[in-house]
Amino acid sequence: MKKIGIVFLLFILASSPLLAQEASKKPKLVVGIIVDQMRQDYLYRFADRYSEGGFKRMMNDGFMMKNGHFNYIPTYTGPGHASVYTGTTPATHGIISNDWYAKSIDKMIYCAGDTTVTNVGGSESNGYISPRNMLTTTITDELRIATQKRSKVVGVAIKDRGASLPAGHMGDAYWFDSNTGEFMTSTYYYDQLPKWVDKFNDRKLVDQYLSQTWNTLYPIKTYTQSMEDDNPFEGTFSGKDTPTFPYDLKALRETNGKFGLISSTPFGNTLTLDFALAALEGEKLGMGEETDFLALSFSSTDYVGHRFGPQSKEIEDTYLRLDQDIERLLNYLDETYGKDQYVVFLSADHAVAEVATHMISEKVPAGNIRTGAVMNELQSYILAKYGVGKWIKNYSNGQLFLNHELIQEKEINLEDFENEIARYLLKADGIKEVYTGTAMRTREFTQGRAMRLQMGYNHKASGDILIVLEPAWLSGGDTGTSHGTGYSYDTNVPILFYGWNVPAGESSRYATITDIAPTLSMMLNIKLPNGSTGEPILEITDKK
Repeated sequence: MKKIGIVFLLFILASSPLLAQEASKKPKLVVGIIVDQMRQDYLYRFADRYSEGGFKRMMNDGFMMKNGHFNYIPTYTGPGHASVYTGTTPATHGIISNDWYAKSIDKMIYCAGDTTVTNVGGSESNGYISPRNMLTTTITDELRIATQKRSKVVGVAIKDRGASLPAGHMGDAYWFDSNTGEFMTSTYYYDQLPKWVDKFNDRKLVDQYLSQTWNTLYPIKTYTQSMEDDNPFEGTFSGKDTPTFPYDLKALRETNGKFGLISSTPFGNTLTLDFALAALEGEKLGMGEETDFLALSFSSTDYVGHRFGPQSKEIEDTYLRLDQDIERLLNYLDETYGKDQYVVFLSADHAVAEVATHMISEKVPAGNIRTGAVMNELQSYILAKYGVGKWIKNYSNGQLFLNHELIQEKEINLEDFENEIARYLLKADGIKEVYTGTAMRTREFTQGRAMRLQMGYNHKASGDILIVLEPAWLSGGDTGTSHGTGYSYDTNVPILFYGWNVPAGESSRYATITDIAPTLSMMLNIKLPNGSTGEPILEITDKK
């Protein structure tokens, strides 16, 4: 009888809300998921074919900000990953693009580039990678600082910038090497690869994935959320005349990069998840006393999206397959850590525009601006008005960098020179607005595209003339699409939280991706990233 009483008492104590709350006062693991080039509408558009255990599980059982946006320009991969994890914008964290013109050294630099380090594994050309160009801390850095580095942080992606920037300055990062087909790192992180990475690379999964045919997951006639498979608006793989299923990957890899081809198929996402699961096991993430962090970025959605566009059967199939990968990840987390013992957030680094030529064919206002021709005409105008000289040092990412030394030598007022260029550029078809660097530095814009440009404008790094295209206009070719603007098709992305202490629900109020890191800071009771400008999502952090 005593034994029964003791067992009953233990059961009551164990089931006590106070003790249950104490036992789960922090999650074992945080998993951050960035889906490269994912628009918010993809969660609804393909929902009838999603499983109950992937995106739908996060939407139904987690909390979703339906009106989540990027709050700066330009919307590119490097700034996107940096902004999500720092809780601030390029104006503060300094990652103003994927590549940008560095005025101090008169050449282009890469957002995650670092010539002081070299490759560990992989190939030398893909080893000059670190987060040193990012000027603020990340939520992953702050987790490491809060626990005296007892918390582990691992960043994983096909793209090096998608791994290194989220991992922060204090975490570990691994990315895919298109030259060797291996995951690699740099000497910023390690002198040699951990054994679990070597073991994973020895499996040569990339060869297995590229030995198959990419066909639709379901009968292609059932893919009703996308346009006809054979159309003139999609790009093609080298060696294939039409952008149509099926794709014989074994044959295509010979003309599309021996290993790099996998990035442009949904199997690149699956390979990334394979490596992420190996990282969880190899690093024993979530198995210690402190909360650990896996920063996972799925890059292949971006490669597929650029080539085929958002209305393609290829993008529909890629998301249906990614849904299965998300389900596999969540099931693994359940089995390994237990439900409600981990927290997951899912967002994107940017969204994407419709293919301009497709929109034109449907009589929707759109266009492709030929920037080369516009810049040539501008050069001729400046030479005629101001005389011979190299007045423009660089044009990139929709920004012009002027020759300040020459302008000063000719005793020309910089602001007047900027305004003259702005007036001229506004004559070009496809250009909607032009802002000057002087205006960005001396005025405070509180709304609209000017505000978003200012949030992306770094006083030391950004240019002198900033160009905004008309809605639905691209700077590119006649097939495929891109991103980078401040319009809603490029800014509206998922903000989804799921798991530990996350209530079920959704909100349509405006939120920004810079709110993600502050929300995690509140949930984990750690310091905000040191440049953070976002606000916590109160629907998630504040108990009712």
